[in-house]
Amino acid sequence: MRFLAQRPYLTLPLGGAGCALLVLTAVRSFALSQGGVGTGAFVACALLLLAALAMALLRRAGLRRALLFAALLPVALAFFIRVFCLDHITLDYENFLSVWAAFFRDNGGFAAIAQPIGNYNVPYLYFLAAISYLPVPDLYCIKLFSILFDVLLAWGGARLARCFTGEGDARPYLAFFLLLLLPTPILNGAYWGQCDVIYGALTLHALACALGKRPCWSLICLAVAFSFKLQTIFLIPLWAALWFTGRVKFRHLWLFPAAYAVTILPALALGKPLADILGVYVGQTGEYADRLTLNAPSIYALIPLGAEVNHDLLFVLGILAAFALTAAVLLSLFLVRKRVTDQMLMTAAVILALGIPYLLPSMHERYFFLAEVLTLVWACLRWEKALGAMAVQLAGLGAYHAYLVLRYAFYITLFGLGWGMALESLLLLAVLIWTAVEFFRAPPHFSRGKESLS
Repeated sequence: MRFLAQRPYLTLPLGGAGCALLVLTAVRSFALSQGGVGTGAFVACALLLLAALAMALLRRAGLRRALLFAALLPVALAFFIRVFCLDHITLDYENFLSVWAAFFRDNGGFAAIAQPIGNYNVPYLYFLAAISYLPVPDLYCIKLFSILFDVLLAWGGARLARCFTGEGDARPYLAFFLLLLLPTPILNGAYWGQCDVIYGALTLHALACALGKRPCWSLICLAVAFSFKLQTIFLIPLWAALWFTGRVKFRHLWLFPAAYAVTILPALALGKPLADILGVYVGQTGEYADRLTLNAPSIYALIPLGAEVNHDLLFVLGILAAFALTAAVLLSLFLVRKRVTDQMLMTAAVILALGIPYLLPSMHERYFFLAEVLTLVWACLRWEKALGAMAVQLAGLGAYHAYLVLRYAFYITLFGLGWGMALESLLLLAVLIWTAVEFFRAPPHFSRGKESLS
């Protein structure tokens, strides 16, 4: 960024290229396979508005006007890539999302909230009910909703990075751009139609608020994230450390159940039984109890395909191992609670987001989403961690490949045995060990840059 600040003549061609990409994005919207001109106009306007939101958030984050025009290029590139993903239809959309959306469309929209439909919690059902009134294919609405949170994810990453840097440091902006262009969020939302980015974005904002001395908003964001996805629980234990280190007070903790209650009140008012709402996550935990892994590059991916193992024993041991890792991290922080730094908490967040889904059974390929985005922000703060972030991203891409392409990216055969995702699992294991060794041996240090952008 300093390079551009010293060469203002470069901002014009970079910004011009960004404008051209936005025009091409809008043009491509009119070539979508579903709907007509009206749908194309809706998608084009939505994408351009989201690009404008990204630019506004960059300005809010402190990027000065002279560099803002140049920043249009990476922002526009992110949306240009996404518009080519919007037509893709996955089995998850065919078998679940489209069925749920059709149910709301055929049963009165919000009036259908009271019915037992889907296995997502009610905040996402509100969204599906809302789009049932629009004359736009639900495929695009679902993906645009996730793309909105792609922008909020990038902003959350920038806010989190800002907690460790000075006002003139370029690294928060780097985190913003890289999160917008990170392959797994693009594949997760714009291509796959999944919504992991919602809880991911809200969790990043929750952590940024906690480290930025805004504990009330931290717990509110965390509760809303949890109301969308159970996987928020991978990072929730960190708030125990934030409490006993004094960053969150006991009097603030009530905000979590209060905010969660607010998210379910509309469903209760519409007649949905409380037991159905609270039972969603219980049902999810037992839905795939017969599988040790569902294309997740977890420790169970190291078991040869088709090998006979004691499933019940491994299931219990995995849960105990995840609890043990969590307890070890929290105990280590508690023992030095008077001297815990934000850097130590950030590293603990990486360990929990990576280690818990790595050890737990019945994990899906998408459950390392928090680890993927946190390690990227971590790498922006500590350049020596870039290799670890790339390893986590490569493992995530391998897992996505297994579902989206319906075959393993790196199938290994050795001694007559086959492994579908052993390489991805070993990559995550290496990063987990590397991070844990550093965490338990000595507190990490993030250098503060002096590059000025203001």
